[in-house]
Amino acid sequence: MAPSARKPARAWRVLSSPIHGRGVFATRTIRKGETVIEYRGRRTTWEDASGQPESGDDPHHTFLFSLDDGRVIDAAVRGNSARWINHSCAPNCEAYEDERGRVFIAARRTIRAGEELAYDYRLSIDGRVGPRMRKAYACRCGARRCRGTMLA
Repeated sequence: MAPSARKPARAWRVLSSPIHGRGVFATRTIRKGETVIEYRGRRTTWEDASGQPESGDDPHHTFLFSLDDGRVIDAAVRGNSARWINHSCAPNCEAYEDERGRVFIAARRTIRAGEELAYDYRLSIDGRVGPRMRKAYACRCGARRCRGTMLA
């Protein structure tokens, strides 16, 4: 393969994270506004996704991404490495949905090689958000202005 036809190196890799479990880290400088990865998985309804088995020791840990049309992407089924991008209250990335309902993660600012990629999950749940729910969705990002929860 000629050098000009070579596929560009991925801008990220999955490693162990100091925030939580696995994380996605930049392998090179990622410029502000650059789309880094698509969030992939099975598209389904909330009802169907809610019926799936929960994640082992942490029933609140899921790989669900809500879409504008009311459905979700369940990255636990046919998902990709985007599911390992952790939450942060001071994110360097943001998620966006295009006109075809595909979700992408893009850099909010320039990200240096070695930095962990993160976006603000801003999760919403039905029902009362009391101390138990805040604890279940506790944030571990370590940001100076951490709000203490992954909830919106």
